[in-house]
Amino acid sequence: MIRIQNKIAGIVCAVLLLAWPMPGSAEYDYINISNPFLKKIPIAIPVFKAFSRSSAENIAAKSAADLLSKTLEYTGYFKIIDRAAFLADPQQPHIDIPDIVFRNWTGIGSELLITGGILLHNDMAEMELRLFDTIKAKLIVGKRFKGGDKDQRKMIQRFASDVIFSLTGDRGVFNSKIAFVSNGTGNKEVYTCDFDGYNPRQVTQTNNITLSPAWSSDGKWIAYTAYSKKNTNLHIMNLEEKRGAVVSQKGLNISPAWVPNQFTLAATLSFEGDPEIYLLTGSGKIIKRLTQSVGVDVSPSWSPDGKKMAFVSDRSGAPQIYSMDLYTGRTERLTFEGGYNTSPSWSPKGDRIAYAGMQNGQFNIYVITTDGQTLVQLTRDAGDNEAPAWSPDGNLIAFSSTREGPSKIYVMTAYGTDQRRLLTLPGEQTAPNWSLRIMND
Repeated sequence: MIRIQNKIAGIVCAVLLLAWPMPGSAEYDYINISNPFLKKIPIAIPVFKAFSRSSAENIAAKSAADLLSKTLEYTGYFKIIDRAAFLADPQQPHIDIPDIVFRNWTGIGSELLITGGILLHNDMAEMELRLFDTIKAKLIVGKRFKGGDKDQRKMIQRFASDVIFSLTGDRGVFNSKIAFVSNGTGNKEVYTCDFDGYNPRQVTQTNNITLSPAWSSDGKWIAYTAYSKKNTNLHIMNLEEKRGAVVSQKGLNISPAWVPNQFTLAATLSFEGDPEIYLLTGSGKIIKRLTQSVGVDVSPSWSPDGKKMAFVSDRSGAPQIYSMDLYTGRTERLTFEGGYNTSPSWSPKGDRIAYAGMQNGQFNIYVITTDGQTLVQLTRDAGDNEAPAWSPDGNLIAFSSTREGPSKIYVMTAYGTDQRRLLTLPGEQTAPNWSLRIMND
């Protein structure tokens, strides 16, 4: 039995017990994350072992296993096998490889198996979790976590991150957050939630209209547009300290986008006439003007290295997606299909740009390569679909859709599969923006 050594506030350790192979050094890739025809891996996740068999532990053992199942299913990589099909006792601890009869799991089609155990004691929790390759009868990764009993969700997310890393070499989206706009209070305000829609929180209290929330790379700041009686202002807010700056130039101050790994951002301002894109400091001071054209330039989105910027311009007569090289100033038009293309979002992998395009009176999500040569439509025949936002690993896209009536936030894979609603809140939810890095708060 696991023993709790002392009280610890929060999760204090995640100790690698055994690993084959070490994460990131697998002798073959289990999941080809670049494959648009990805075959989901069948995985079995039995109810975890309750070590002291207390009623609280029995409840926690099932809820933790259920949460891990939902968390991994969210990625789109896995097919979770129904526990009713299991041939083995799901309450067996399966601590060591000799304890597992792997043919019981391959016999039901499971290629991967996760076993776990949990102990609750004096407001503390310990959890042991292991991922096995059932075909090779090998342990891939094993971890032990300690923390407060309220930290079980964090433990599950950290192990899920280890699972994804061991299978793909990527840490996934766990612990990232999504900002969005909701009018559930009667006003449009900025909210945030966890990557899977859990723990939604209202961030602003403008009692008016807020739009276009954008995360800084370190996850500490959000910039957004807020309407006032006299102007449309750009707000830059530190989430923890509730401080920041306001850009209140004459005219429009809209569509912020942080430069990756810098305390600078782009935004559209119109104080000089036409709405143009400017580069600003994190305190709201203008550094320089980036676009020079007759017409409207809005909605900047940065390449991962911060050297290029996608944006929307009507310089050709209708809104289209353009790309600018910040070093040379060279600007190229990327979209030519459709008469109204908006909301570009540059993939963290750097190879594609998602955007919303209107055809036949309906908005849908498209993805185009950065050279403009390859275009793929991801949504169709399901209301209006707008405002795409990439997950930090580039494998998922959040977007707003009216497919069920009022606009809600949905998530799909980067190839348009597994489209599902993110969360359920009163009113409409729009303008999702995914944090650009994994946050550990």
